[in-house]
Amino acid sequence: MDMGAAALVVGILIAILLAVVAFVAFALLRRSSARTGTTPAANEATVLQARGEAEELRAQARSEAKDLRARAQAEAEQIRLRAGEVTERAQQARADAEAEAHVMRADLSAQRQDLDRRDAWLTEREKRLDAEARALEERAAELVRLETEIDEKTAVLRQVEEERRAILERAAGLTAEQAKAELVAAVEAQAKREAALLVREIEREANEQGEARAREIITLAIQRLASEQTAESVVSVLHLPADEMKGRIIGREGRNIRAFEQVTGVNLIIDDTPEAVLLSCFDPVRREVARLALEGLVLDGRIHPHRIEEQYERSKAEVEKLCVRAGEDALVTLGITDMHPDLVALLGRLRYRTSYGQNVLKHLVESAHLAGMMAAELGLDVVLLKRCALLHDVGKALTHEVEGSHAIIGAEIARRYGEHEDVVHAIEAHHNEVEVRTVEAVLTQAADAISGGRPGARRESLEAYVKRLQRLEEIAKAHDGVEKVFAMQAGREVRVMVLPDAVDDLAAGVLARDIAKQVEEELTYPGQIRITVVRESRATEIAR
Repeated sequence: MDMGAAALVVGILIAILLAVVAFVAFALLRRSSARTGTTPAANEATVLQARGEAEELRAQARSEAKDLRARAQAEAEQIRLRAGEVTERAQQARADAEAEAHVMRADLSAQRQDLDRRDAWLTEREKRLDAEARALEERAAELVRLETEIDEKTAVLRQVEEERRAILERAAGLTAEQAKAELVAAVEAQAKREAALLVREIEREANEQGEARAREIITLAIQRLASEQTAESVVSVLHLPADEMKGRIIGREGRNIRAFEQVTGVNLIIDDTPEAVLLSCFDPVRREVARLALEGLVLDGRIHPHRIEEQYERSKAEVEKLCVRAGEDALVTLGITDMHPDLVALLGRLRYRTSYGQNVLKHLVESAHLAGMMAAELGLDVVLLKRCALLHDVGKALTHEVEGSHAIIGAEIARRYGEHEDVVHAIEAHHNEVEVRTVEAVLTQAADAISGGRPGARRESLEAYVKRLQRLEEIAKAHDGVEKVFAMQAGREVRVMVLPDAVDDLAAGVLARDIAKQVEEELTYPGQIRITVVRESRATEIAR
């Protein structure tokens, strides 16, 4: 029985109960009126009242039964909805379980098949191994049999050899020791001849492989060293906190900027660049002193001629300390301890010098590392080679103050401060301005060329680089008899292919000199450019 039927039965029972209560009340009322002797009209009125109350109770019972029936029906509907949801969830869970069971059955089936395949493979493998084991056993037995036969044949051969030796001794009239001595003498003569031929072959291979070995040493040195590079610039930029600071730097009627340029020797450029001024000077040390001085003046805020002089002296002392520190750091990096303090300060000044975008001090340290590595490979004095390479460009610290080549200036400086004569010679000969006489000078040249010529060491604009390569090829192609021209090794070598019928061997040398001279006159480039003229002659005949 559902909840609606139960509510209906409860309502009917309540109505019956109320009717019984009304009837009992009516009977009691009539009995009470009979006892008290009330009139029938009064009793009827009472009965009517009782009936009304009974009717009200019956209506109330009906209403409550109706409400109970409605609530029961609503609850039954909710129960049916929940039952439907539970049924749907159960069906979904059953479907999920069946799907999962299906997947698991498929996985188990696949695993079972895989295991069956593996079992079959293992069984086959076991059979093959058994067959191989039987074959190995048979082979071992065969080897034992062959070893036995070899031992027997060896014994027979030994006996035959003894008999042959005895026959030869009787026939030649020589003992075994005498024959052995003659054989040793013949073998020794043959060995000496072969040794002479081998020595000649080794010398030829050494000459052929010498250049390859040198390249290997240089490549190893390059591989073990890397260094940061900075861009070359003759202008320093100082950022200002505000544009109004430019007026204070200029001063009344330009007195501050005139005093600054007069004291520092640096041009101060103030243009429309927001919150920045430019300092221009060819001397990087002087430019750095001026930059620090102007930076201090801007931070302090007080800018006038007397203050400019004080700040300049303070900045100059600070830069000198930085130079000394940079030189000492370079020496510590290379493991060099005994060097004149003035020479250390000159090395430190190269911290602010660049060449084609390469910092000169870092170039010197890099070259020293390279020279030390090559010296270690060749068994030379590593410290001496490092010293030669470290000081080979020290003359660049004074090229703006002293006339002459930086190699000659650097050699004079090194000689003045008591450097070894090999170091002095390596410095003055690293650009072939004097004839190279020592191995140290050669390795210094090699380290300098590696550090300056390796990819990424020095930079120039891509447009200028491409134009220079194009112009190199154009200069070579303009000569008569040239077939092809190739600019190679980043423009450091030009290979010119000539027509063998139009250019002979003597004309090839003349052509190389003419191209080199024209390149020197027309182009600007770092380092050197090698001109190689290639002439090939071929003679072909057909045999019939």
